[in-house]
Amino acid sequence: MTHQTVGRPRPGLPDDPHGHTTEPSPSCPVEIALTALKGRWTTLVIRELLRGEHTFTELRDALPALSDKVLSDRLTHLTETGVVTRHREPAWPSRTRYRLTPSGHRLGPVLQTLWNWGTDHSTADL
Repeated sequence: MTHQTVGRPRPGLPDDPHGHTTEPSPSCPVEIALTALKGRWTTLVIRELLRGEHTFTELRDALPALSDKVLSDRLTHLTETGVVTRHREPAWPSRTRYRLTPSGHRLGPVLQTLWNWGTDHSTADL
């Protein structure tokens, strides 16, 4: 007689070949997600964009402690990873608007889960 868990995925672990890797790989889905979220301030930029599309100035005003350079770097990174789209309106002066892609919107529940985990675990518990 075999144990009831033989042949079934363990809770919290993916039933995927990447779940058995012995070292980080750029093709690992978790590494892909972490790469998209990398960098200080990235999650806060995504949070603002979850509320709707914004111009650079609107994002800067929403996150006043964030420097223009870092905001620009984060928006470029998020655009390159397919999380954000950049739309330049043809007017004078031109206005560039940023919005989340459908893939970017799917990060909302991920950020909520991270928030929930963080509220349940203080630094004293770690």
